[in-house]
Amino acid sequence: MRTIIYNGHSITPSKVVCIGRNYVEHIEELGNEIPSSMVVFNKPNSAISDRLNYYREDTRFEGEICFLIENGAIAGVGFGLDLTHATIQNSMKSKGLPWERAKSFDGSAVLSAFVPFSGEITKLSMRLTINDTLVQFANYDLMIYKPNTMLEEIERFMTLEDGDIIMSGTPKGVGSYKRGDRFKGEVFCNDILLVQGEWVA
Repeated sequence: MRTIIYNGHSITPSKVVCIGRNYVEHIEELGNEIPSSMVVFNKPNSAISDRLNYYREDTRFEGEICFLIENGAIAGVGFGLDLTHATIQNSMKSKGLPWERAKSFDGSAVLSAFVPFSGEITKLSMRLTINDTLVQFANYDLMIYKPNTMLEEIERFMTLEDGDIIMSGTPKGVGSYKRGDRFKGEVFCNDILLVQGEWVA
C-alpha cells in the first residue's frame, strides 16, 4: 500500500477524492461547461506517489491544494499534482464515459508531505512553478466549491476514512511537461508558507 507523510509520520490513505472543475478560468481554458453540481472522481491508493516518475507526451499536470481528513474533518494540508492523460480523457468525455483510465492510473496522484492545519481556511492559497516560472496560482476565493462544501457533498454518498485525501481542484495554467522539468508546489496561509513539494520529472 502507498503511504504519505503527515506530521512526520507515515500513514496510508484508502483513497484520494478529487474535485473536478472547481475554478472558472480552468473550466474555460479547457472549453468545458460550468457544472450544475460538484464533479467528484476517485484515485485509488495505488495512484499515490511522492515522485514525478510518470511521463508520456500527452500527460498534463494539474496543481492543487490537498486536504487530509481525520474524524470527518480537515486536519492537514499539502500540495498535489493530479496527472492526466489528456488524449484519453478527451476521448472518454466525448463518449460520455468515466475518466478512470485518464485520471486514476498508478502514480497519478503526486503528493507532498502533509502538515497539521487548524488555521483560517479562507486564507489558503497555492503556487506552482516549473523551472522557476510561475504557472499556476489560486486561493480560497477562486474556488467554486469551498472546502467545507466539499466535505458535506462527499459525505452524502461516501465515507471518508482517516488519512484520506481530498484534491480540491486545479486553477488555470495546466499543461504538459518534459523530462527534467523542475516542479515546486507551495501552499500558504496568510502568505505564510505551510508546506511545499519539489519534484523533477
